[in-house]
Amino acid sequence: MELTHIIAFNLTLLAAIASPGPAMMYFIRTTLASGKLAGIYTVLGLGSMAATWTALAFMGLDVVFGLFPWAFVLLKTGGALYLIWIAYRTWKHARDPMGKAPTPPAKAFLGGVLVNMSNPKSVLFAGAVIMVIFPQGMSFADKALIVLNHLAIEFAVGTALVLAFSTKHVSAGYLRAKPIADRIAASILGLLGLRLLLSR
Repeated sequence: MELTHIIAFNLTLLAAIASPGPAMMYFIRTTLASGKLAGIYTVLGLGSMAATWTALAFMGLDVVFGLFPWAFVLLKTGGALYLIWIAYRTWKHARDPMGKAPTPPAKAFLGGVLVNMSNPKSVLFAGAVIMVIFPQGMSFADKALIVLNHLAIEFAVGTALVLAFSTKHVSAGYLRAKPIADRIAASILGLLGLRLLLSR
């Protein structure tokens, strides 16, 4: 493995992170609703699961999904229903005032893990990227370095976005627009869940 492989992987990863999806919608809303600390723990949960998908891709879980399609369908369906449930609750409580109790770090972390666990296509994406970018026969140390690199990129980019969205100006704007903002977020999460549920 060479430095150019890591650079190519990181550029692909940054492009994937920048694409709007359930993970980004979830941690942005958590940050705006519950503050910076909850946002950071959510990002850590999201990043941990994303890096886990990369580790599982190295272990050949994409091959397992190919041999046992029902396992992929089961995980995908469960994940899609979870996203739809988040969308329903967000829509239902859009007009509720913000609670005074912040989201506990453990709950924020678990929420992040569950959201990124909800998309088993991540492991297929990771598997495809790994096959295209990295050479065959890499050592365990090289694979571990790639997984740790993935976690570091996810956490660094996510934390930077959390810090940007947790400023007083952005938070105050969210509070003013909460009913509309929450329903937009709920609609996007719900549509992403339906897309995942109906996709082949």
